[in-house]
Amino acid sequence: MHTTALVLFSGGQDSTTCLAHALARYERVETLGFDYGQRHHIEMQARTTELAQLRAQFPHWAPRLGQDHVLTLDVLRQIGGSSLTDDVAFAMQADGLPNTFVPGRNLVFLTLAGALAYRRGLQVIVTGVCETDFSGYPDCRDDTLKALQVAVSLGMGQRFTFETPLM
Repeated sequence: MHTTALVLFSGGQDSTTCLAHALARYERVETLGFDYGQRHHIEMQARTTELAQLRAQFPHWAPRLGQDHVLTLDVLRQIGGSSLTDDVAFAMQADGLPNTFVPGRNLVFLTLAGALAYRRGLQVIVTGVCETDFSGYPDCRDDTLKALQVAVSLGMGQRFTFETPLM
């Protein structure tokens, strides 16, 4: 039985829901945020407030809520071409995806989460990606997440479980 989890936590609604999901199920939960130069940096600023409010409003969860981590990924901004990282208006692209798509973002996030989970002794990685409202993002599909779970587990030599409670 799994007892520990790492939640990809941006500070937004979906990731806060995922954090509550994990706190209700696991004995120790740590959080991970990514600063990749996103234009909507307000979520990153809200993370600490959200964590403090969870501790205060749900005192039974406070002992379970462990360390918070933030990794910087300027490389995603350097790749560019997304309205999430560049100062461009929202638009649909020729490939049918919205220009909010940051190519490989969730693949990179989950791979780095696997590396951190390995180092921290965490078993489950919880993320708020959701196939039902993914706007066509290929890295939010269930098949993609299942394949990545296998690849990360094989690459780390340890079995990880990826949970997406919003699916």
